[in-house]
Amino acid sequence: MSPQELAGDSLVRFFAAQQHWAQETRRGYRNTAVSFFGWAHKAGLLDANPADSLPAIKASPPAPRPAPDRVYRGALIAADPRVMLMLRLAAELGMRRAEVAQVATTDLIEGFDGYQLVVHGKGGKLRTLPCSDELGDAIALGAAGHTPGAKTTGYLFPNGGGGNFRNGCAKFGDGHLAPKTVGVLVSRAMAAEGWTMHKLRHRFATLAYRGSRNMPAVQQLLGHASLATSQLYIAVDDTEVRAAMMAASDAPPARLRGLERLA
Repeated sequence: MSPQELAGDSLVRFFAAQQHWAQETRRGYRNTAVSFFGWAHKAGLLDANPADSLPAIKASPPAPRPAPDRVYRGALIAADPRVMLMLRLAAELGMRRAEVAQVATTDLIEGFDGYQLVVHGKGGKLRTLPCSDELGDAIALGAAGHTPGAKTTGYLFPNGGGGNFRNGCAKFGDGHLAPKTVGVLVSRAMAAEGWTMHKLRHRFATLAYRGSRNMPAVQQLLGHASLATSQLYIAVDDTEVRAAMMAASDAPPARLRGLERLA
């Protein structure tokens, strides 16, 4: 069916049939449909906008679940050197599994203030992250740093004997490990049920915000397009919530403060 033949009720039925979609996935596709069909209608390519029939979808309430110290440290102890480096890239730099899979020695930059890592993010977008000297030294060793006999240059996690040239496509035979493989290896190391590599990204965001209180900086580090998305990754500090409650509880009511002055 061409876009010109698509009716609003057909689009609604299509969305309703996708019962496997999470709320944020549904919301993202809905926004894409609204943008595309809205543009096509304004450009005169469509007589009517079928996306007008799609109901608005509220954003999911924040539900961050950062991996706790116990899980992360246990994974580091149990992992082999290769997976340990994957864990560190996710936990210390907040990188996605696809970004970890694509790291190459040529992405490491030694600036005036120390190492920096060029990260190949979603949609081919690049961002540069500051990197500790210890982690930078590990990246500089290449695959040979975690696997004896491997290459000292090229992809950090090569697939097979390749790894000397960048390949962001689905063909990984002469390039890096598939992102799914990286995710599986890290999740296995974390062992505890329900803890995944993405929860290390939540951990990074939570610790980065608590240490800096700078949301725009955290957004930049995560590579998000909006602050709202970054906020979904940051767990509320229970200690601070309790402190806020106690501050309100300890403050005497205005009426009582007035009586105290008269006493």
